[in-house]
Amino acid sequence: MPAHIIIVENSKDWRQCFPGNIVVSAKDYIAQHDYLKLKNLKVINLCRSYRYLSVGYYVSLLAEARLHKVIPSVRTILDLSSRSIYGLGIGDLDEPVQKSFARREGAEGKDRFELDIYFGTVDNAVLQDLAQEIFEAFPCPLLRVEFRLQGKWHISKISSVPLHTLEKIEEPNFVAGLNAHLAKRWQEPKPRTVARYDLAILHNPQEKQPPSNRRALQNFVRAGKKLGLDVELIGKKDYSRLAEYDALFIRETTALNHYTYRFSRRAQSEGMAVIDDPESILKCTNKVYLAELFKAHRVPIPRTVIVHKTQIESLEAELQYPVVLKIPDGSFSKGVVKASDLNEVKEYIRTLFKDTDIVLAQEFLPTEFDWRIGILNRTPIYACQYFMSNKHWQIYKHDEFGRLEGGGFRTLPVEDAPEAVTRIARRAANLIGDGLYGVDLKETERGVYIIEINDNPNIDAGIEDSYLKGDLYRIIMEEMVRRMEKLSGK
Repeated sequence: MPAHIIIVENSKDWRQCFPGNIVVSAKDYIAQHDYLKLKNLKVINLCRSYRYLSVGYYVSLLAEARLHKVIPSVRTILDLSSRSIYGLGIGDLDEPVQKSFARREGAEGKDRFELDIYFGTVDNAVLQDLAQEIFEAFPCPLLRVEFRLQGKWHISKISSVPLHTLEKIEEPNFVAGLNAHLAKRWQEPKPRTVARYDLAILHNPQEKQPPSNRRALQNFVRAGKKLGLDVELIGKKDYSRLAEYDALFIRETTALNHYTYRFSRRAQSEGMAVIDDPESILKCTNKVYLAELFKAHRVPIPRTVIVHKTQIESLEAELQYPVVLKIPDGSFSKGVVKASDLNEVKEYIRTLFKDTDIVLAQEFLPTEFDWRIGILNRTPIYACQYFMSNKHWQIYKHDEFGRLEGGGFRTLPVEDAPEAVTRIARRAANLIGDGLYGVDLKETERGVYIIEINDNPNIDAGIEDSYLKGDLYRIIMEEMVRRMEKLSGK
């Protein structure tokens, strides 16, 4: 009984210079049921394509059904099918990439490099350890890995290489890799632990200013997996699948007249743990509501007037110029302008505020930076100072071409923020609920004032996590677990 077989799609793909292994056509392996009788058979699938539902895909699928040990597995095939999927595993390879390329010679002046890996082996000793780690993460016979230099080296693409495309010069490397692989004890991949819960993270890869950048999303996924969660990034098209999960974590800018709110409502109605919850979205996305809420509970805010756009003359009796005008549901400083006199107020009302009947006007409080206190389940978890953008009075500046320019930032331990800042932030957030909030405040000579509360605060890798690093993602994922356990009665 053979210990292993090699599957090819076309008999011509197995060249005369290759070793005399048992080679079987894909068609025969699929059609002949005799292979069902063979146990502990090792199958090396070298079909020309692993595309979904292709012959190569079915070879691996049937091998697993027949309890054969196959490379690549269906899971690996699916992992390699999409950048959005294998990109999540690339983050774990960042450190070995940096170490290997620091030792690599001849990289100067180049910003792109390709590495072909044959069963985990390469002909470059410096990159061998890295090649083995990549192969262990994506066990596929022939891999082509593209690296790009953008500040530092990173993996930009991983793909399988069809056997029949190998150049003659590459044949010795393939044979060496194959022989080394067959000489090793074939280990079963580590079984996946059954996830305690399934968590969906709603995001939009096309969003220009998302609340979490790609690296942060990867960090959330990794933190969740360490806690035994099965974490999946989902998008708008996955609305019908929402009930498959135990919890929803929204990492897309929320709005009421938007599918993010519908996702939140649906998740809550399905009995799922959800952040942002519908009530938090409802309250936080409207600055008029927040202003009235804070006034009613004596939370300090800048002097604020809520006026109808047809009664703007009343501003002059309430506030001194300049004044800050805000539309009720703006974000990232959109729909926020500074007016120096009544004529400017009227001009802004005609243009910027044509879609709203109610305008929020506040006194202008110039500061070098704004505080942002991140609060989760009524507890501060991070503190940031966001500095004003260059020669501008806001953190974000939108130019005439729609581009966004931000100022600098400083992230520090919560305990290093002024006590009044964290105390008032907490007090304000508690009026909304027990979700995840970003409370924006100004610290002036007159005291500390709340500017707004964000139900979907930014958590970007390299900014909000600068102090806590991975612990920030762990803290948030632990809270999601706590909520799921509470709902399940554990």
